[in-house]
Amino acid sequence: MQKTLLFICVISLFLVQNAVSQFKFNGDFEDINSGTQKPISWLLSFNKEQEKSYAVGIDSSIKQSGKYSLLIRKVDSGAEFGVFDFPVNELLVGKEIELKGYIKTENVATGYAGLWMRLDGEDKKNMGFDNMQDRGIKGNTDWKVYSIKLPYKGDDVKAIHVGGLLIGDGKAWFDHLELLIDGQPVTQAKIKKREVLKGELDTAFQTGSQISKIELNAQKTINLTLAGQFWAFLKYHHPAVAKGDYNWDVELFRLLPPVIAAKNNRELSAALEQYLDRLPKPAICKSCAKSDADKYEIVPDYGSLLNSSVLQKSLGDKLKYIRDNRNIDKNYYVEMEQQVGNPKFKHEKAYSTMAYPDAGYRLLSLYRYWGMINYFFPYRDIIGEDWNKVIASALPDFVGARDEKDYALAVLSLIARVHDTHANLWSGSTALNQFKGKFAVPFQTKFIENALTITALHTDTLDVKSKLALGDVIVKIDDKDVAEMVKTYLPLTPASNYDTQLRDLPVNYLLRSNNPSIKISVKRGNEIFDYAVPLGKLMLAYKNPAAEQAQAFKLLNDSIGYVYPGKYKNAQLPEIKKLFANTKGIIVDMRCYPSEFMPFTFGNYIKNKKSAFVKFSVGNVAYPGSFSFGPELQNGQSSNDAYKGKVVVIVNASSQSQAEYTTMAFQSAANVKVIGSTTAGADGNVSSIVLPGGLNTMISGIGVFYPDGGQTQRTGVKIDHKIYPTIKGITEEKDELLDKAVEVLNKGW
Repeated sequence: MQKTLLFICVISLFLVQNAVSQFKFNGDFEDINSGTQKPISWLLSFNKEQEKSYAVGIDSSIKQSGKYSLLIRKVDSGAEFGVFDFPVNELLVGKEIELKGYIKTENVATGYAGLWMRLDGEDKKNMGFDNMQDRGIKGNTDWKVYSIKLPYKGDDVKAIHVGGLLIGDGKAWFDHLELLIDGQPVTQAKIKKREVLKGELDTAFQTGSQISKIELNAQKTINLTLAGQFWAFLKYHHPAVAKGDYNWDVELFRLLPPVIAAKNNRELSAALEQYLDRLPKPAICKSCAKSDADKYEIVPDYGSLLNSSVLQKSLGDKLKYIRDNRNIDKNYYVEMEQQVGNPKFKHEKAYSTMAYPDAGYRLLSLYRYWGMINYFFPYRDIIGEDWNKVIASALPDFVGARDEKDYALAVLSLIARVHDTHANLWSGSTALNQFKGKFAVPFQTKFIENALTITALHTDTLDVKSKLALGDVIVKIDDKDVAEMVKTYLPLTPASNYDTQLRDLPVNYLLRSNNPSIKISVKRGNEIFDYAVPLGKLMLAYKNPAAEQAQAFKLLNDSIGYVYPGKYKNAQLPEIKKLFANTKGIIVDMRCYPSEFMPFTFGNYIKNKKSAFVKFSVGNVAYPGSFSFGPELQNGQSSNDAYKGKVVVIVNASSQSQAEYTTMAFQSAANVKVIGSTTAGADGNVSSIVLPGGLNTMISGIGVFYPDGGQTQRTGVKIDHKIYPTIKGITEEKDELLDKAVEVLNKGW
């Protein structure tokens, strides 16, 4: 849904001026084009398929006020939803944006109707989105006012899109829509004036790099490796680049031709030095930070770029001078998020129309990602390999990519090498989605005892439940051994650790297909049989019946309480305290993603003494590649109603990011133990990354550590009692981790 609602945004920097917006928001649909009979300024579909499936137009017979309302009605199959959109390309001043208006529905049964709003950053980066998915309007309803609000960061938002939608069958009428900034009509909001920087005026190479093919050999591999390191170094160190005086993407395509042509290291060094000499020489910087092992947890690693092992000393000396005289307080391409410290990568063009970028743009993709990791990934030191050698080994995949799919797989393989569960290829590649498959099996599987095991059956479609059973082990898929398939897809499965890769393999690759069915060979006891599984919608791959059925909190028995953070709300804490008052123990089932932030609410309830539970490492725009620790963070408080019993937290590979952080906050209390298996090992506020071809990924942007410096990235949280489920337990429909938690509480520590 969100991917469908893409629109072009404007790229530049902006300054506030005191002018007031002059455009008119036609929210009453009263301004009609006399020729087309369509409301002026509204887009009534995004594509031909929607146009065919949903009729969108004015209605003069049913309206809330005035002469007209706008009606969406399902008329044909094809598209899943109908939509209308009002694009706002004025760049406004404010802190909160609201869309509200009247909606009336008729026979909305299979989906819902609602308002929607999307805020676009540069290159259509999502800065905020709401389509009322969790509170959509169903059935037959009379006119009623609905509202959606989003935080509005004026410095980041480049375009606004608002409107209405109907998903599924039925009809929906919309009327008297209002768009407000900080409670005032958007037409009264102050607008921003564009200030175009020098680099933004350079629009060369917009349709291609003019580098279509590269034949790799040993020398060209050296050339392109050093060129990538050189380009990334200057991007984050040279003051002129940092100010936005250069379009650094475009400059790569001016740099590359003589680099590619270099026949030896001396020619390579000369080509790089000649390019560097065209840039202005930085002024002396007396305050620029230097390497200090005591001050920084991680210091920059420049590989062979500065040490004259490959390049000439004269070039190395000039690069060292730039390193030592950066004069960078802020950088056009990156800044650290306020109050958090994770990198925010800015002004990175997505080149979304280039689904299959040419060789030059594919190199740009490799270099851009490599530079971001080298200078701003807080876990660079635990990736598991020398990041300076990654460009060389990744070049064949990027240079040799034959089509959109090859390119996406090259990017995905590169992302997987940082071993960060946050760092996947989340969107942007139609070819990758096709490669994975658009259908999924109607059951859930997990690797239990290293075997692909059925752990939940979702549906009776085509009698699946009569053929398969919990605890069945899938040994082959379409006649391919599961063990061999795992080996094939592991390099394409970004995750912090092996447990989390196994978590993701079934839903991403193993049990998906573009065919209506797949053949599986199933082992049940000593019997092996084949079964052609009918496939369904992709959402089945991500369905978790246990999570759907879980209660936010309950009593397991008179002495043990249970909390499921995936549904817990902080507003429920008083009720929980009352219900659990006479229990001896609480089980917190952290095999989910918390729906609310719990470290200082529920955490303070179970922790009666204030102490540190975490510390963070953050990067530095002024000293790229360095990371230092900030102060420790504490939770817990002395309280008369603090919980006096024991607490057991259950974790596994589904416990990721906020779940891991929350577990750390809880386990810093003396009365808390953690049981289960390796968690996802990916914590820290995420930073978004966009790559050529419109590919979107992320990284963990800050380092999250225990107060003693112990890491959680890759390893997961500390576990007191390690336990995994068994096939026998799955077959008998037992939750062995929950049983173990009860046992621990009953026996004491």
